[in-house]
Amino acid sequence: MDYEKILEDLEKTFIELIEENKTIPIIVEGNKDIDALRKLGITGEIIGFNKGLSIPDFCDRIAKKYKHIIILTDWDRKGGYLCSTIKKNLESQVECNTRYREIFATKTMIKTVEGLPSWIETIKNKLRLN
Repeated sequence: MDYEKILEDLEKTFIELIEENKTIPIIVEGNKDIDALRKLGITGEIIGFNKGLSIPDFCDRIAKKYKHIIILTDWDRKGGYLCSTIKKNLESQVECNTRYREIFATKTMIKTVEGLPSWIETIKNKLRLN
């Protein structure tokens, strides 16, 4: 596994995500995901899926406020379901970007947003040891 290439690709991806997030909010599953993205330098608006709301009610609130969003739910089964359901509920009203979720799913060996900071740190440590 080429850890240098993976780390380089992820760093480019985070630079793009940081830039896009200046004007487009990111939707994540919960507070731990928000904390993880903050640790990685994401400073724009991040919205945690409100577990007190149904998905349709959550999507209605999003559609009233935004024209574009980035969906960054976990890339496990639950996160996949949430991503596709949110996207389906918003598709006629809001442009949904899932590209970052797809990149992290293919470039990392983890399944969660909250695991990104420690996974990246592990990769950096492996590169230092080599």
